[in-house]
Amino acid sequence: MVDHVQSLARGLAVIRAFSATEPELTLSQVARATGLSRAAARRFLLTLTDLGYVRSDGRLFALTPRVLELGYAYLSSLSLPEVADPHLERLAAEVGESASVAVLDGTDVVYVARVATARIMRVTINIGTRFPAYCTSMGRVLLAALPPEALESYLGRAELRRLTSHTIVLPAALRAELDEVRGRGWAMVDQELEEGLRSIAAPIRDRAGRTVAAVNVSTHATRTSLQAARRDLLPPLLATATKIETDLSALAPAARP
Repeated sequence: MVDHVQSLARGLAVIRAFSATEPELTLSQVARATGLSRAAARRFLLTLTDLGYVRSDGRLFALTPRVLELGYAYLSSLSLPEVADPHLERLAAEVGESASVAVLDGTDVVYVARVATARIMRVTINIGTRFPAYCTSMGRVLLAALPPEALESYLGRAELRRLTSHTIVLPAALRAELDEVRGRGWAMVDQELEEGLRSIAAPIRDRAGRTVAAVNVSTHATRTSLQAARRDLLPPLLATATKIETDLSALAPAARP
């Protein structure tokens, strides 16, 4: 076929090699799944990594949320934004605060769903907005769920900058905070990303129990104390996370976040 671009076809085959049952693959597994030589598979994986569509810990490769940019078809198969939106709308209406869902991409969290009730930050948050993971409630939830070696890799790459006087920037202090998040199952961040901003987040897990995203509620410090956030925001937030997980589990195995 004259118009067939073989390199494009092979690149897409590499992306399609990843699945719900095999979200992480070695170079040999990708080569075997695509029928490519190891050298060719390596070239495509490194190219996709350079472009931000694939991440690697040095041995295993996995897709990143940037694959969303390839189009609505993948977004639909992802299912997370469509599943989360109605639950975020009900949560935001119940607590009177903005609610969001994000995933981890490299050292950042990326917003994939959001219902805003009021603007409480200097910047406008939209789908695709990125913030450093270490100083956000959703980032803390997602980092706490990482395997130890992946967390150490993150800490080796992330630039822990002091964005406010409250920001945790020492790796040891961040590790201790993540231990607490892991133990209690949710994260509270008090004015570490921006002065006046408080947020509380919970994990969203797939049917295998893996944390695949996080959901949060954000509020202003002058409006909601830390105690009030735990009392009034945390219970409906945890209930919303459970509802999103239930709906995700009801989907076909191929339609996973």
